Amino acid sequence: MQQEEQDWLIQAQKGDSQAFSFLVEAYQRPVYNLCYRMLGNAEDAEDGSQETFLRAYRSIRQFDRSRPFPTWLLSIAAHYCIDQIRRRKTPVISTEDMLLPDLPDPAPDMDSRLSRKEEQQQIRSLLQVLDATDRAVVVMYYWYDLSYIEIADSLKLTEGAVKSRLHRARRSMAQCWLDRQPAPSPQAERIMA
Repeated sequence: MQQEEQDWLIQAQKGDSQAFSFLVEAYQRPVYNLCYRMLGNAEDAEDGSQETFLRAYRSIRQFDRSRPFPTWLLSIAAHYCIDQIRRRKTPVISTEDMLLPDLPDPAPDMDSRLSRKEEQQQIRSLLQVLDATDRAVVVMYYWYDLSYIEIADSLKLTEGAVKSRLHRARRSMAQCWLDRQPAPSPQAERIMA
């Protein structure tokens, strides 16, 4: 965390709402992205982001500055999303046709954009097959590069449980992906035999 952000955090803990708004501005994108990946659509992600910052504002005075602020904030978002997913009790598959907000398309041609969009939709749908906690572990590990220990602290798990959940989630997502692949044609099977 930069010194300027550290100063905002100190001021926010003293009740300075302007300082807290600077923190919101600095972290709104990562919080939104985590919520989007976990909840699967923009509207729920927006609600999740707002609720995350509201909860953070209410408990900012109790925040322990020896911990990393981004990890604490993302753990609030992850817990909110886990609660929302558990309340739904039905899997959600995003029907939105938008790109993930923080993944720019490096290729200018239309075929590459369509291919990239399809890949992102596949990733979102694969995330949706995971239970809420496993989804949080995957998102925090792969998109936010949090360590096993940081994830464990954020989600109130052991480090071993994080590793186990990550392994199980990767296996589930891979199996789901394989299940969705079209069966090879009889001609292709003869060629491969």
